[in-house]
Amino acid sequence: MEQQKRTWAEIDLDSIEYNYRTLRNLLPQGCRFLGVVKADAYGHGAVPVAKCLEAAGADYLAVACLDEAEELRRGGAALPILILGQTPAEYVPELLKYNVTQSLGCEADAAAYSRAAASCGGTLKVHVKLDTGMSRLGFLCEDGAFGGSLEAILRSCALPNLAAEGIFTHFAVSDEPGEDCRDYTLVQYGRFMKMIGALEARGTSFAIRHCANSGAVLNYTKETALDMVRPGILLYGYGDGGRLGLRPCMRLMTRVCAVKEYPAGTAVSYGRTFTAQRPTRMGVLPAGYADGLFRALSNKCAFAAGGGFAPQRGRICMDLCMADLTDLPDVGVGSKVEIFGGKSSLDKLALAAGTIPYELLCAVSKRVPRVYCRGGVPISVSDASR
Repeated sequence: MEQQKRTWAEIDLDSIEYNYRTLRNLLPQGCRFLGVVKADAYGHGAVPVAKCLEAAGADYLAVACLDEAEELRRGGAALPILILGQTPAEYVPELLKYNVTQSLGCEADAAAYSRAAASCGGTLKVHVKLDTGMSRLGFLCEDGAFGGSLEAILRSCALPNLAAEGIFTHFAVSDEPGEDCRDYTLVQYGRFMKMIGALEARGTSFAIRHCANSGAVLNYTKETALDMVRPGILLYGYGDGGRLGLRPCMRLMTRVCAVKEYPAGTAVSYGRTFTAQRPTRMGVLPAGYADGLFRALSNKCAFAAGGGFAPQRGRICMDLCMADLTDLPDVGVGSKVEIFGGKSSLDKLALAAGTIPYELLCAVSKRVPRVYCRGGVPISVSDASR
């Protein structure tokens, strides 16, 4: 395909569907499935992934902000959409226009949303956000703040032109090992359920209670599934440590654009951080940090090429990097190289960069075309450069 002339990302929709069904099978009967597609579906393309999840049977979608919700609606996504972040009240007309559910984390926002919705003659659907220990958005649920938050939530849910469909929280360490992390997760869950119980005792209940992120779906499904779960990174094939057999859904690919023969002693790239110790056959790859290949990975990784791996050499540049092809004589100009995906481990790449797979997936830039595949065959392309 023309989009494969430089660097591209192959998105396997079959694997997204496979991961969805694998995760769905973990859930109790009647539990809803919310697919997290914020940050352009973790770099995979929000609209194609949303449509894939919708066709597979998902119940809800989640994004971080209004712009992401609008993109989904313009792209034809029909599922309910929850905005996880805060939206200024001046944008309530857009929330109503696009039929988007807004998270609600404080009484001041509730009052502003109520006034704005009333001025539009509409009713805004909201999910109340509880801060049970993440220390970000939401009504505080720790003992010292519990009573005040309870009253604030009751007042907020009683406001006109607001429909409180759901209530949720987010776990801080549900994906981390160790008893301390397990204890903290269960403390968060206990605070969540305590607040729900107190609200119900005062006559306020919610159709959808949800708290299980990817870590909780993997480690605490029985305790935390409730009415809906919110897998994110698991959908894209990471975070299960191989326990569920999930499939990575993105392959970041490039092609060798030049091959150079260097004698021993030749310095490579900016800063001369690599010097060839032997006669070296060096490949130039049209992929750099502007494409999402972190400069911090310089001299720390290898890419799958031919039947082996080509060590990356020298500093990664904005648009190019170099890889040692000396031991891969069959790899030449035009040969495909996998930066990460099925053969080159994204987990290992993230470890080498001192980060997590989330960041590397989200870092794949907009100038990298996404080539969507079914059955291993490209079916469509999303190319922001056009």
